[in-house]
Amino acid sequence: MSANDAGQFVSYLGLGFTRVEKDAVVASWTARPELHQPYGIVHGGAHCAVVETLASVGAATWLGGSGKVVGVNNNTDFYRAVSEGELVSTATPLHRGRLQQVWMVETHDADGRLVSRGQVRLQNLADDASRPNP
Repeated sequence: MSANDAGQFVSYLGLGFTRVEKDAVVASWTARPELHQPYGIVHGGAHCAVVETLASVGAATWLGGSGKVVGVNNNTDFYRAVSEGELVSTATPLHRGRLQQVWMVETHDADGRLVSRGQVRLQNLADDASRPNP
């Protein structure tokens, strides 16, 4: 998966990837009413989706053409409510192994304040036609 192949949901989130490398993924996005929960702030699910997306893009970039990655756990904490403005999210690896990877994603507002921090554990799936299909 590349940032260009991330899908329609990622387009809806409005992610603009500014850096996609094996050791870091950075994307900007805008807090806007379409992403709000009923109290007028960005929905926690939107933050979780951004965290999962950046972690997945980074993990897939690192794994390269030898397989795919799927998220198996997403734990996201919310530190500052936002309702509008530009946000920047940065993903960095905490662990990259043969079977799994763990990536941390931090989101900051335009003033550099931490808005959310998430951690995603991903399973590396080898591209192996001989693997049994359960």
